[in-house]
Amino acid sequence: MDIAATPAGLLKQHLIDPEICIRCNTCEATCPVGAVTHDDRNYVVDATKCNFCMDCISPCPTGSIDNWRLVPQVRAYSVEEQLVWDELPAELSPEQLEVEGVPHDTALAVEPEPVLAVDPDAAAGEAPFNSAAWGSTLPPWSAARAYVNVWGPKNPITATVTGNFNCTEAGFASETHHVVLDFGNMPFPVLEGQSIGIVPPGVDARGKPHVARQYSIASPRNGERPGYNNVSLTVKRVTEDHQGRPTAGVCSNYVCDLKVGDTVQVIGPFGSSFLMPNHPHSNIVMICTGTGSAPMRAMTEWRRRLRKSGKFASGKLMLFFGARSPQELPYFGPLQNLPKDFIDINLAFSRVPGQPRRYVQDLMRERAVDLAALLKDANTYIYVCGLKSMEEGVVLALRDVAEEAGIGWDGLGPALKAEGRLHLETY
Repeated sequence: MDIAATPAGLLKQHLIDPEICIRCNTCEATCPVGAVTHDDRNYVVDATKCNFCMDCISPCPTGSIDNWRLVPQVRAYSVEEQLVWDELPAELSPEQLEVEGVPHDTALAVEPEPVLAVDPDAAAGEAPFNSAAWGSTLPPWSAARAYVNVWGPKNPITATVTGNFNCTEAGFASETHHVVLDFGNMPFPVLEGQSIGIVPPGVDARGKPHVARQYSIASPRNGERPGYNNVSLTVKRVTEDHQGRPTAGVCSNYVCDLKVGDTVQVIGPFGSSFLMPNHPHSNIVMICTGTGSAPMRAMTEWRRRLRKSGKFASGKLMLFFGARSPQELPYFGPLQNLPKDFIDINLAFSRVPGQPRRYVQDLMRERAVDLAALLKDANTYIYVCGLKSMEEGVVLALRDVAEEAGIGWDGLGPALKAEGRLHLETY
């Protein structure tokens, strides 16, 4: 059992606060030993696997991951117990620990020492490529300051719907909506790359209030409409699960069905690292699929507004955008209207009848010469957003493009991470 226990049989157990967690999957995607898991309600940490490496702490947008309870090792909270929690259990007092056989003075004084878990793949002599390990948790040095957790689960802000339309072609099974929320006179400062949580009304099958769902902001920092206190979201109506079985996404269907004038409960904003650079001559490479286009739309629109006002000197934008078909690609029409000298757009479609399947990583390799030129520039920042399944292929493509251009990945990869220049946000 690879856990961090004190000599006195105590465990400083790592737990996730279900009241704050927005179920973004960042912790599970980041954990190198598979200690984080989830069901349809809670994300939890398996005490028998957690090695206290702390890799999951910084990426968490809400801080819900940074919670600990001192418990007797033999009475650690199980995964099954955590999955039904609505809130964290109270701290055990020294007196309660003493009842469990832990001396009072030991309970007050002892801190656990981490014990590294053994990676079974490493033990077998294999070295699997861990794409998540290359993502940075640091913002670009020139990014604006991000405000986070202004509104929490216990004090959500009310927003009013001022727009809602299908931003994919009508008549197809896949439907994605562009939704605009206005906060009136209440403060809600946001930046491109941040996200918010929407709390759907009603209760779940157990009679508990629904938890918030996370959505990336699709509008620039000065609003969907410049000068207005509003944000936009890109929300796909969920009609099937990852196995293709019919299901109705609770929050996605709620949001897609909202009418102008309806009000919604919002928490956030979240995220302090997936932010765009502000300094002149900075380049942005955006790689996304589906609704992962939301932060890319926000960044592109902010740069477009800066360019129009003459306030941004230069800096290249390069977009790799994947979808099953043009009809299912959000904002397909508006993308065609952006000037080619403003943004280099590359679209990959994987389900067009009569055509071979193409993915964003395929396009990246096809554009290797131009992409490599950007990788050589220390002013280039890379953002990846979309399904978790795309992440490894994209990072491997970056590695291969760099290596073929004579840029050693062993040097470039760590530099991208340390300098906040490669950001991964997958789900």
